[in-house]
Amino acid sequence: MTAATLGAGTARRGGPAGRAARGLLHRLLPLVLLIAGWEAATRASDSPFFPPPSQIVRRMRDMWLSGPANHLYFSAEAGDSIMPSLGRMFLGLALSVVVGVLLGLALGRSEQALAYLEPLLQFCRVIPPPTLVPVFIVLFDLGTQMQVASIIFSAIWPILLNTADGARSVDPVQMATAQAFRLSAVQRLRFVIIPSALPKIFAGLRLALSLALILMVFSELLPGTSDGLGFELTNAQSQSDLPTIWSVIVLLGILGYLFNTILLAVERRILAKHRAGAKG
Repeated sequence: MTAATLGAGTARRGGPAGRAARGLLHRLLPLVLLIAGWEAATRASDSPFFPPPSQIVRRMRDMWLSGPANHLYFSAEAGDSIMPSLGRMFLGLALSVVVGVLLGLALGRSEQALAYLEPLLQFCRVIPPPTLVPVFIVLFDLGTQMQVASIIFSAIWPILLNTADGARSVDPVQMATAQAFRLSAVQRLRFVIIPSALPKIFAGLRLALSLALILMVFSELLPGTSDGLGFELTNAQSQSDLPTIWSVIVLLGILGYLFNTILLAVERRILAKHRAGAKG
C-alpha cells in the first residue's frame, strides 16, 4: 500500500468534520500568527502609539461587552456607538440595493437608454463621495439624513452598473425561449433576467458593502455628530486615547469581515438554488 493510499484513507476516516476542522485551522493560522507577532512586537517596542492586542481586547470588552447576560453582554455604550452606525449603514445600503437593482434592470434591458446614460453614470461613479459631503450638508444639514445620503451615493453605483451589465448579458437563446413560451414581461424578469444577472448583482453588492462601511465611518467623523463609531474615533483622538482608537479600528475590521462572510454565504446559497432550479 502506497503512502498516497494511506493518506487518502486517513482523509476519508476524518470525514466532513475533520476536513472542516482542518479548513478552519488553515484559515485561522495566519490570523493567530499575525496576532502573536503583533503582541510580541508591541511589547518589545513599548510604544504608546501601538498598544498590544491583549490591551485592545480588554478595552473592547470594557467598552462594548461588559453588560448583563440578558442583553447578550452588550453594554449601554455599544447601543450608543455601534447600533446607530450599523443602522445608518444598513439603511443606506438597503436603499442603494432597491434603487440600484431596479434602475440597473431597466437600463440593462434598454440598450438605447444605457448608451445614452452610461457616460453620466460613469462620471458620477468616479466622483469620490467624500468630496460631495459639503453638498450633502447644504442639502440635508448635519445629521442622519446627510450620513445616509453619503452612504447611498457611494454604494449605489457598483450595484446599479453591475446589475445593468448582468441584465444586458442575458443569453439571447433563453430570451427567445421565454418569448416562444409566451412568458409575460414579469415572468421573463423573474425566471430569466434576474437569475442571469444575480452573479453580477452580488459582485456589485460586495463592493457596495465595503464602500458603505467606509462612508459610514467618514460621515460620522464630521463635527456635529453625537454618536456612532466615527464619533467614538474622533472623541478618542481628541483625548489621545490610543487603546480606544485601536479598538474602533479592530472592531471595524471584524464587522467588515463578518458582513462579507455572511454575504458570501447568502450568495452561494442563492446561486446554488438557482442553478439547481435551472438544471431541474
